[in-house]
Amino acid sequence: MFFVDTLVFEGLGNRSYLSGGTRAAVVVDPPRDIDQVIAAATRRGVRIAYVAETHVHNDYVTGGLELARVTGAVYLVPSAAQVSFSHTPVADGDTVVVDEGLELRAIATPGHTPHHTSYVLEEDGRGVAAFTGGSLLIGAVGRPDLVEPRLTEQLARAQHASAHRLADALDDAVPVLPTHGFGSFCSSSQAAGDATTIGDERRANDALTLDVDTFVARTLAGLEEVPAYYTHMGPANAAGPAPVDLTPPEPADAGQIAERLAAGEWVVDLRNRVAFAEGHVAGSFNFEGEGKLATYLAWLIPWGKPVTLLAETAGQIADAQRELVRVGIDRPAAAATGGPASWLREGERPASFPRATFTDLAEARRRGGKVLVLDVRRGSERAAGHIADSVHIPVHELRLRLDEIPDGTVWVHCAGGMRAAIAASLLDASGRQVVAVDDGFDAARDAGLPLVGAERTPGESGRAA
Repeated sequence: MFFVDTLVFEGLGNRSYLSGGTRAAVVVDPPRDIDQVIAAATRRGVRIAYVAETHVHNDYVTGGLELARVTGAVYLVPSAAQVSFSHTPVADGDTVVVDEGLELRAIATPGHTPHHTSYVLEEDGRGVAAFTGGSLLIGAVGRPDLVEPRLTEQLARAQHASAHRLADALDDAVPVLPTHGFGSFCSSSQAAGDATTIGDERRANDALTLDVDTFVARTLAGLEEVPAYYTHMGPANAAGPAPVDLTPPEPADAGQIAERLAAGEWVVDLRNRVAFAEGHVAGSFNFEGEGKLATYLAWLIPWGKPVTLLAETAGQIADAQRELVRVGIDRPAAAATGGPASWLREGERPASFPRATFTDLAEARRRGGKVLVLDVRRGSERAAGHIADSVHIPVHELRLRLDEIPDGTVWVHCAGGMRAAIAASLLDASGRQVVAVDDGFDAARDAGLPLVGAERTPGESGRAA
């Protein structure tokens, strides 16, 4: 008998897997914080015999090297990957025995990267699970444009061939277990569900239903922006990431928080957007701990800038640390818990700004006068429908384009409220008057706002937060 345990990382939109038999297991694409992987193996009562990487990741820092070191596992890395640490290279067709009757077979599936490798778990010679990394995803494939622009079309064609290779090699009932596709920007599009099989993908995945030229054209046309921090992930993974330190950061009092702000450091408030809008330390930024913290903070912050975390509880600080080490933000400069009353020096008052709905925005426009609306969604979202006469600056570009926003109070919106809250905090910290529209974009049409574009845009889900 075999098992597959899925480790879900919603903040990054990724998954890792622990799979094996009664005594030993393999871990596929482990996270940077390996303690939870070890805990999962302990619950199963199995030894981690192998750690397998499908590719050198571009969207997070792996824990594979450290997990192999701590557990004594064999570290399997695709043979064509250029890495600087000791490992066991695997090539197409290589197999390892995981446990009695269980083998792991490597299948070369280039496309997401040139060296990408999938792994098939075989029980008594029959494929029973396919760990597809960034190759075949749920209704999608891994994007082919993260390695080198000149290789993008070539890799898209390879991705089509790799999907067909997997489909041809495996039975329809075999579960497809990808690493990406649940909100990760490594996916060409987002998963339509939580589970799939080779048969499901054979019927619905563009890579398996379209001819190669049509597939490539559609894939390239649908590629979104690449988060800026991706630039740092590949090199960190190729060099061999260091172990993480999740001990509590240095505590900061009100005076130290003020000093860090004055020095140009980032002070990040992890509370929900409602609490932040009602009262916060002037100059701080709002990245909700329950949102896509790692993705958006790592995307917007100048790389290497010291960051101080503010939260209501120590547990929230610890959760944020865990999220951030996964994208290479290893140690907060400091942290403080409580609320604005304890984060502000004597005599200081919390800053605040109003929140609103699209109905409120429509009413403000009806009252007369020009209302400045800032849309911080991605270009593809805006193309599907946007408020007439609104200014468009995607949230990940906003910090460097603040001077492009006309004078006046800014009503800022996204698809569901989370990115608008980030943007509102950036604007507020820069001294602008801002109203954060905390509402799903479908409500803009219902409120009677004039829209350009015929398509409805999704509410807050996946990437559309």
